[in-house]
Amino acid sequence: MSRRALAVGAAVLAAIVGIAVAAGWYFGLLFTNPTVGAGDPVTVPSGAVTTIADRLQAPWGLAFLPDGSALVTERDTTRILSVGTDGTVREVQRVDEATPAGEGGLLGIAVSPDYSTDRWVYAYYTAADDNRIARFRLGEKPQPIFTGIPKAGNHNGGRIAFGPDGLLYVGTGDAGDRDRAQDRDLLGGKILRLTPEGRPAPDNPFGDSPVYSYGHRNVQGLAWDSRGRLFAAEFGQNRYDELNLIEAGGNYGWPEVEGTGDAKEFVNPVATWSTSDASPSGIAVHNDRVYIACLRGTKLYRINTDGSDAQALLDGEYGRLRHVAVAPDGSLWILTSNQDGRGDPAESDDRILRLDVSRL
Repeated sequence: MSRRALAVGAAVLAAIVGIAVAAGWYFGLLFTNPTVGAGDPVTVPSGAVTTIADRLQAPWGLAFLPDGSALVTERDTTRILSVGTDGTVREVQRVDEATPAGEGGLLGIAVSPDYSTDRWVYAYYTAADDNRIARFRLGEKPQPIFTGIPKAGNHNGGRIAFGPDGLLYVGTGDAGDRDRAQDRDLLGGKILRLTPEGRPAPDNPFGDSPVYSYGHRNVQGLAWDSRGRLFAAEFGQNRYDELNLIEAGGNYGWPEVEGTGDAKEFVNPVATWSTSDASPSGIAVHNDRVYIACLRGTKLYRINTDGSDAQALLDGEYGRLRHVAVAPDGSLWILTSNQDGRGDPAESDDRILRLDVSRL
């Protein structure tokens, strides 16, 4: 073959590679994704999982009160339930302003760090025109303290939690408009950080803005490790779900990157999964290992905070899992989500499961 032919061939090959790389960047087909995969299966001993409550209707959020009982939201009924450690379930509130549709409705719930003295409860819900956060004392009418989060049939975010700093963190979704995630002037596709009164935290990274991090697609998991580091779970589109370690002011890449990329301006995830293996919603950190409740993946992942040693628990045993939280006694409470319109509910669904982690 002549040198001219070789040169032409090399140029054509380079062009093809360039086009492929560009297409990979555009569609999220990145070649360096450290995908964890399904994780090593872990056999849960008999009796380590018990049912706290059953026959609930698409439970979504869970927050513990100082007495060890929990407040649980139901997405579509807009009820807030009190669930005792003995399995007693009773309705304590309805959020009448919530308007369930698609993935929207009554979503996350959080309890004030000073609940014993101030009695404040916080809820994230889909209203007629937006997603919003209200606070209230049980039995009183919720008062919105933060409004204007975009709503849609899906990607509504919805997880809220108080951090070790006493501030309220909020996971939002892009509400179906991917460009929102990169616009710091918009609330969709972000993690927000607010005072208990609903104002931007004074030391947030972008001045008088509630935005703490951006470039997210749909955040439904927030939890902190023993060092006070914030971790977040994020739904991917078609390829990579993510576990992220959140940095103040960090750009997590959506929609320019799905999963791991090479661009220095984006923060890469700690770990990624195929969307068929995960679809991560709520998360918890217990003994500095992250537990991830998976919807489509129908399992509970456990992984080290550095992304190593992924394990799969309860794989396919209870269907879709919406949330996981650490109870005051050190166990994990897990919400199933088989009544959400996408599951295959058993007669006893939906359930709250208790996992005795000490027996694993």
